[in-house]
Amino acid sequence: MKKILSSLIIAITAGLLWLIFSSSPNFLNGSVAGVAETSRNSFYSVAGDGDFSENGHSLNQENSEKNTSDLKLYFFDVGQGDSTMVKQGDWEMIIDGGPGRSILEKLGKYLPFTDRKIEVMILTHAHADHVDGLAEIMERYQVDKVYFNGSIHSAPGYLEFLKIIKDKNIDAEIIDRPQELSWDNGLSLQFLAPTKSFYQIKPESINNSSLVFRLVYGSGTALFMGDFEDEETLISSYGPEALKSQILKVGHHGSSNANDKEFIAVVSPYFSIISCGKKNSFGHPHYRTLYNLEKVDSKILRTDILGDILFISYENGFKPELLD
Repeated sequence: MKKILSSLIIAITAGLLWLIFSSSPNFLNGSVAGVAETSRNSFYSVAGDGDFSENGHSLNQENSEKNTSDLKLYFFDVGQGDSTMVKQGDWEMIIDGGPGRSILEKLGKYLPFTDRKIEVMILTHAHADHVDGLAEIMERYQVDKVYFNGSIHSAPGYLEFLKIIKDKNIDAEIIDRPQELSWDNGLSLQFLAPTKSFYQIKPESINNSSLVFRLVYGSGTALFMGDFEDEETLISSYGPEALKSQILKVGHHGSSNANDKEFIAVVSPYFSIISCGKKNSFGHPHYRTLYNLEKVDSKILRTDILGDILFISYENGFKPELLD
């Protein structure tokens, strides 16, 4: 009976994916002693000065100016999950939606009531703590474009995500290979993984089907890892220049299955963002991850400690700002 049910779910998922793309022109195009984690009390000492950029320019108030159309990165506290908003004026990109409905509260807090449109939505992979909130957003906001890997998975939130794309005829595109996307506002995303197509495939590892990409805006760079764990392939496939980033969105909520010391050394992030829930049952972030980040002198910012985390673009890169 279980085999029959599993086969039925796979068939339903494959059917939804086929319906979405069959007529689409875009088809296939924890704390540890000795680790310097940032608390709210010490946040201003981290944000106030220091060399935040990749090229060695100091990014303090005296020699840095905001861009006239500054870009904002909001790393949301959605509990044990991931969600980020990239915002410039009334243009928004949502990367993952976290579990449940908490993302709706975040959008209600940081978006004007009149802004009911999300220009770009990205799902890194099909796990519930990344996809459930996206389905909630699509029910209540106009979403212009969705990017995801098109894999098969039985999570109810993912099936709902696919159903809404079909029902609302949302423009969707599969990311199935390394490529670069750019927008008129100066933002670009350099996709590093996956290196093969997961379209209508049930991956051996859902985590390793994650979209991995480097966000570039002016002098600012941020590497988004999803829950990707196979970091050795990134090191072997790309040189340090393709991976080195000012901000690292730490993989898999700080799990020890990711965040290898060699990989972190190559990325060499000035800031490391860990999205995890308070006292979560997984023990995230793992002490080894914190230690590896500490070894490269990265400033660790955690949503379970700081809540929502904001970065704003400056001429020399992104600078963190404390939210209320």
